[in-house]
Amino acid sequence: MSAIFALANQKGGVAKTTTTGILAAGLHKQGFSVLTIDCDPQGNLSMSMAADNQSGATMYEVMKGTVSAREAIQHTPSCDIIPANTILAGIEQELHNVGKEMTLREKLRDEQTGVAEEYDYILIDCPPSLELLTINALVAADSVLIPVQCEYYALEGLSDLMVTLRAVKRRLNPTISIFGVLLTMYDGRTNFSAQVAEEVRRHFPGKVFASAIPRNVRLSEAPSHGMPVCAYDKFSRGAAAYDAVAQEILAKEQ
Repeated sequence: MSAIFALANQKGGVAKTTTTGILAAGLHKQGFSVLTIDCDPQGNLSMSMAADNQSGATMYEVMKGTVSAREAIQHTPSCDIIPANTILAGIEQELHNVGKEMTLREKLRDEQTGVAEEYDYILIDCPPSLELLTINALVAADSVLIPVQCEYYALEGLSDLMVTLRAVKRRLNPTISIFGVLLTMYDGRTNFSAQVAEEVRRHFPGKVFASAIPRNVRLSEAPSHGMPVCAYDKFSRGAAAYDAVAQEILAKEQ
């Protein structure tokens, strides 16, 4: 059975998509089988991995039930992916069944067509909201990984995520937990980043990764080339930081 992570934070611009793609590539480089799932209608993860999110099957068809999760998988040099595009934004209006929050979990774990048994890790990139797609990801996941940007409003909205997470744990997925909180866009030259990091550690004792992701131009450039930073520039500070995070994940999993 896979270890399934939902990467969630209702605040946009905190590097959820970047983190999903790079960690997936890093775990794949370590020899693990990895599937990423693009649950964001913006489709940025799909584009950053050069996946075809226009002519092939996407998360929309998987959630609708017209194709299986296995049929929607695409293979990229970084890892496998189920892509998404803007059509996915309409799925909330189309799913009217009781238990619609369980849709993704059921698609991944279906005995005939599911893929949860076929990968070591499944990473789900959530949209910047707490609506149906994010709830589906939290219900499907074993744990949640929360990227938090080192800026003034770093903790804004996280209380809402915690409320949603507790509700999901109480009603839909009693075993879900916070795997870790990842500090992103950290600027070690400023006292401010250190102060934000300390505040985040105070709110999430024992959950914050030791490695923080620095501000790094290579991290911004890599997606436009359709590859993770570890392939685009494996010697960059950003690549080294994400390698360290991947090692922390593996150590904690063991």
